[in-house]
Amino acid sequence: MILQAQVVKTLKVYNGFLLDLDGTIYRGTEPIPEALQFIKELRETGRRFLYVTNNSSTTPEKVAVRLEAMGLPTDPEQVYTSSMAVAAYLSEKEPHGADVFIIGEEGLHTALQQSGFRLTAEQPRYVVIGIDRAFTYEKLAIAVRAIRNGAQLIATNKDAALPTENGLAPGTGSLVAAVSVAAGTTPLFIGKPETIIVNYALQRLGTAPEETLIVGDNLFTDIEAGANSGLDSLLVLTGFSTEAEAERHPHRPTYVAANVYDWWKQQREQRS
Repeated sequence: MILQAQVVKTLKVYNGFLLDLDGTIYRGTEPIPEALQFIKELRETGRRFLYVTNNSSTTPEKVAVRLEAMGLPTDPEQVYTSSMAVAAYLSEKEPHGADVFIIGEEGLHTALQQSGFRLTAEQPRYVVIGIDRAFTYEKLAIAVRAIRNGAQLIATNKDAALPTENGLAPGTGSLVAAVSVAAGTTPLFIGKPETIIVNYALQRLGTAPEETLIVGDNLFTDIEAGANSGLDSLLVLTGFSTEAEAERHPHRPTYVAANVYDWWKQQREQRS
């Protein structure tokens, strides 16, 4: 039974939504039908929403194309990735750019290059790590050498594993751990559950924390991001975390529902 007490806890109206993707809007390559209906009604009621993902591998343009193919018309401006948050953070620290060594894929390379950063393995000021399915010992060695020479280690997110069609695969956190241990340093994480990405996402969305709901399937990223940033949260049971885990988790979600549209309907019924 879904935690009904949490679902109907309040009749608060939210004007903004920060929405996770995999496990919340779709599973792998398949859209979640209830999520599609939810997005449709958000549009009809004029609510603001932003897709916020720890996935650093791709660009917002490609995420938008993927969502379009699932029946969700999407503008790239409605997508915010951990790579974009890293670029925003570094741009505040280094408004004129800096030398950066990247362990990562297209999304991270594109975000940093578009923000004016120079990608190099020669004496970089920062080592930035995202998911990299072509990770090698050579990349590890370059990163460690740079950090021991004074570069700061920054990571898109701390997810140790990520779901694939063949089960869990090593995530960004696994690569960060290897570099961190070898270099003897502590990384700065940017993505969920950190407040850094949430604050940038709120700036993009244009809503205040108290009127914004963060929605996702993972207690350790989405729900903790809400707790860390002062946002109400909705755990949907369409992906990673379970209802039983939610009951034990130190940061309880504000709401728990079978899927995001079930929550939406229950809120609407309570107001009628």
